[in-house]
Amino acid sequence: MTDIAPAPKQPLHPSIVQRLDPEYIAFHTAHLQHLTPPHTLPWDPTLRNAPAVPGGSEPLEVGVTRDIKMTYTSLRTFTPPGEPPEDGWPVFIYFHGGGWTLGNIASESSFSTRMCIGAKAVVISVDYRLAPENPYPAAVEDAIESLDWVVQHGKTELNVNTTQIAVGGSSSGGNLAAILALKAAERTPPIPLLFQLLIVPVTDNTASTADLWAENQHTAWLSPERMLWFRHNYLPNEEDRTKWDASPIFAPAELLEKVPKAWIAVAELDILKEEGVRYSENMREAGVEVEVAVYEGGPHPIMAMDG
Repeated sequence: MTDIAPAPKQPLHPSIVQRLDPEYIAFHTAHLQHLTPPHTLPWDPTLRNAPAVPGGSEPLEVGVTRDIKMTYTSLRTFTPPGEPPEDGWPVFIYFHGGGWTLGNIASESSFSTRMCIGAKAVVISVDYRLAPENPYPAAVEDAIESLDWVVQHGKTELNVNTTQIAVGGSSSGGNLAAILALKAAERTPPIPLLFQLLIVPVTDNTASTADLWAENQHTAWLSPERMLWFRHNYLPNEEDRTKWDASPIFAPAELLEKVPKAWIAVAELDILKEEGVRYSENMREAGVEVEVAVYEGGPHPIMAMDG
């Protein structure tokens, strides 16, 4: 009797197969297509036990790793080996992805440690509160607290140079990093940041298949249905979705012109590609220096699949 293979739960749509990177197709076929998408299951916090995105590499060894307790959550700090610069380490505050719903303090340790070693900087990974238990604006509040902690305690606790602060994040974490850059610029006096690194960021929580998602609505992994699930978890009140600290694409030009220069990575086959590009255009129009890298043949999760 011939065994019949189970039907894939996340099949690749015929319209995108010819456009996808062959390495991604091979990995998806071997490891992803039979995984049950979390948005099709009843909500259970144990869904966070699985990797937000499979396929990552192992973390690198750094000089010191330390956890620091905040009001509601924690920071995990990665300090490079060796002697710091005379005025202290540069510092990079990073926010993991996972649709404000999945992921944890360890889910992007690979990226954090690579940045620590490669950039010779202290990297601070923020374990911000997650939805649906803690919807907007909880994650934004945790992001602001992380920056305030660095400014107030970073020099004494971690020997960082508080005049050399960068922020960054992936997906929902890219959303939080972009918002934090705006919040820092809004302060009186402003908190000067050097740089923002936004990887496949969410910038418009009003987008849909009727507009910005149309081109890639049949993409792999991050489907419109999954993205809407994330959005409803984090932003259950529709009126919040047009606020700039939920959707930075709506930030006013007079605030946007004050943010630091940015590097934005978008994936060619990601439903979020167009909103990342549009946000870069908004910043350029406001006079901000921006570089955009488009990863051809890549769907949304490819940035976290460096293994």
